[in-house]
Amino acid sequence: MNQLFADRFKSARLLNGYSLQGLADALGNKVTKQALHKYEKGEVIPDSEKIALLSDVLHVRPDYFFREMKVELGAIEYRKLKRMPAKEEHKVIEQTREYLSRYLELEEILGIAQEFTNPLKDFPAVSHHEQVEEASMKLRQAWELGTGPIFNIPELFEDKHIKVVEIDADVSFDGMQTWVNDAIPIVAYNKNIADKLDRVRFTLLHELGHLLLKIDESLTETQKEKLCHQFAGAMLLPKSTLLEELGNHRSRLSVNELGNIKKQYGISMQALLMRANACGIVNSHYTSQFFNMMKQMGWRKEEPIAYEGVEQSNRFDQLLYRALAEELISVSKGAALKNMKISDFRSQSLVM
Repeated sequence: MNQLFADRFKSARLLNGYSLQGLADALGNKVTKQALHKYEKGEVIPDSEKIALLSDVLHVRPDYFFREMKVELGAIEYRKLKRMPAKEEHKVIEQTREYLSRYLELEEILGIAQEFTNPLKDFPAVSHHEQVEEASMKLRQAWELGTGPIFNIPELFEDKHIKVVEIDADVSFDGMQTWVNDAIPIVAYNKNIADKLDRVRFTLLHELGHLLLKIDESLTETQKEKLCHQFAGAMLLPKSTLLEELGNHRSRLSVNELGNIKKQYGISMQALLMRANACGIVNSHYTSQFFNMMKQMGWRKEEPIAYEGVEQSNRFDQLLYRALAEELISVSKGAALKNMKISDFRSQSLVM
């Protein structure tokens, strides 16, 4: 029990980005750094009063500290986190583990066994753009997506048994992917980019490329990233559809034209421009000119036309309220799985 508390306490501390001294300060020194160190080493379990203090400051319920951690994350490529301070890296990892521990426990309560199948598992290792185009079409066909816009990518991933995790992280982090317990694929993205839904969509599909594609190991990291960029673009807007929208060859493109396609397909104007270049619709010289114009107009960070859609999965909440309705869990357990106070959870849980 001591070690379980110690491990969970450390996870909660890292999840919130605190050092031991920082946590002691946040607690108003009602618990000393030395005492916190003993908690983390498993030497002491605090009393209920101190657990309540820790719960408030660390934004978890008291039972969090005694819930078994059933989540083992696979390798996370360092390049995803290398621009972040160490404490931000820990926050990303622990937020992912904490959310998934609740999610997997909920599925276990409901008796849901999900097995992911990678439609691209037999596809050869990709090393160039044409293979990425082919792989994206193979995946669209396997998932019966046709060649039109994809709506609500997080919901699509969850339907295909890929867990989607929303992370509160430094803006230098976009997303990552890995496997949980060697069996469950996950994709995480930063909720602080959610004001730009086209960026969320591109990030999720980029990480999907890393998750599903076999990529030629002889390529550099930059080349691998480019292939996953191209995969995301191809998933958002297939080549055949792009040619229908823009034509086979163009000498010029209109900002409003690109903006209208963006609003329909949820792909940024910049990604759309790169897609047009990769598909041979516009040449590299014109692409560079267009990007320079966007930079001068201040549109590289904030494009003049926004994509408006819904990019959120409600599957966790749906399963939670199903478990409540079927009386498989109590209101107290529901609050624990939702990581909410019982009073707050009860006020929003209406079960007939």
